[in-house]
Amino acid sequence: MATSDLIAEFIMSALDDSGGYAELQRSALAEMFSCVPSQINYVISTRFSPERGYVVESRRGGGGYIRITRVHQTPQELVMHMVNSVGDRLSLNTAAAFVSNLLDAGIIDKPTARLMLSAVSANALRPVEPEGRDAVRASIFKQMLVNYISF
Repeated sequence: MATSDLIAEFIMSALDDSGGYAELQRSALAEMFSCVPSQINYVISTRFSPERGYVVESRRGGGGYIRITRVHQTPQELVMHMVNSVGDRLSLNTAAAFVSNLLDAGIIDKPTARLMLSAVSANALRPVEPEGRDAVRASIFKQMLVNYISF
């Protein structure tokens, strides 16, 4: 198992053990996993991001910490949080993370997830100039989310 996977597994376990809240020291984690602190930052930014349903607070320095909170929301609140998090541009990878979070939360099923990703895929947006695709993807994705919760 890769070091990043071990770090993520450890953090998930800490969150599960404490009811969705963990306060960790970056330097202690780096020492525990024999890695550089930037690897801890990488794991947190890629696996514990807002689009995945987490709030991360960080303070650097000698007594610095990382506070990770799993956001517990109703399905409507989670979807609206996503709508507000999308912004004006959305990459395909970030869209996939949002869809994965919806799937993990049981808000959508696999066929709906595939349909959503298909609608914002590179193939679907091929007629759009490359520099405009992320803006169009964001607009389409937000509309899908808003319409999904309004039914």
